[in-house]
Amino acid sequence: MGMYEWDPRGLAAVDAVIERDSAGLVMLYHFDGFIDAGETGKQITERLLDALPHETVARFDHDRLVDYRARRPLMTFQSDRWADYDTPVLELHLMRDATAAPFLLLTGPEPDVEWEAFAAAVREIVERLQVRLAVNYHGIPMGVPHTRPVGITPHGNRTDLMPGHKSFFDEAQVPGSAMSLVEYRLAQAGHDVLGVAAHVPHYLARSGYPDAALTVLEAITSATGLVLPGIAHSLRADALRVQNEIERQVEEGDDELTSLVSGLEHQYDAVAGGESRENLIAEPADLPSADELGQEFEKFLREREEG
Repeated sequence: MGMYEWDPRGLAAVDAVIERDSAGLVMLYHFDGFIDAGETGKQITERLLDALPHETVARFDHDRLVDYRARRPLMTFQSDRWADYDTPVLELHLMRDATAAPFLLLTGPEPDVEWEAFAAAVREIVERLQVRLAVNYHGIPMGVPHTRPVGITPHGNRTDLMPGHKSFFDEAQVPGSAMSLVEYRLAQAGHDVLGVAAHVPHYLARSGYPDAALTVLEAITSATGLVLPGIAHSLRADALRVQNEIERQVEEGDDELTSLVSGLEHQYDAVAGGESRENLIAEPADLPSADELGQEFEKFLREREEG
């Protein structure tokens, strides 16, 4: 459909992998531009590209998929001329983990248009490269405290790969995304897909939250068998540093912020104590309203900007 083009060298490398091992590849995918609380997906993707050897397998036509007026790429002006242009890049990479096991990573800006054509193109790639499992990941803002373990909502048709995690929802309608549509269309076509969504404290949603990224990475490695100790170690070190900074800010904050965190702790513990219940959200609990959460969130951001 002209949506993407293969890189001959990268495609040949994947074909060589397929010829040696018919078990199939894992494909991770994450797109910038939609909800990613705590920069959960961004942190994982950036570390994968920075730390692991990789080569490009396919390139999508960014000029066809990106609305430049909605997300204007940066240009660099030097003295009396334009010197550089930050071209949007949506690419599929062949990567190798710490044991040299190959896997794929599809990442870049979320397409603004032609979602159905894009999803069809991803399906075509999945079938051509014999992908056995497609995994997407991101963070969602939730009314949870930073002082408790990061929760996860698995979704897709292979949630059995993440036992012990329950969904918080029976049904919910939310704004769609290209990432979600790809998962939906792949599952409809009979392909195995798994989504991993980390629960990020709503008052930290706009900041990098390494705890969420680390939890998601561990879930992905457990489900796929990929070995990524270097990235986990990096996230673990950042998580400790960020948690110490959060605690410092909470201690220096006003009583309202302290009360908010304390209230979320009580609610979290009450829900965690009811694991035998079928639907935790349906249980009566003194949860803050959306307006209350929004007010606290706006106040948190305002104080960050002022500071």
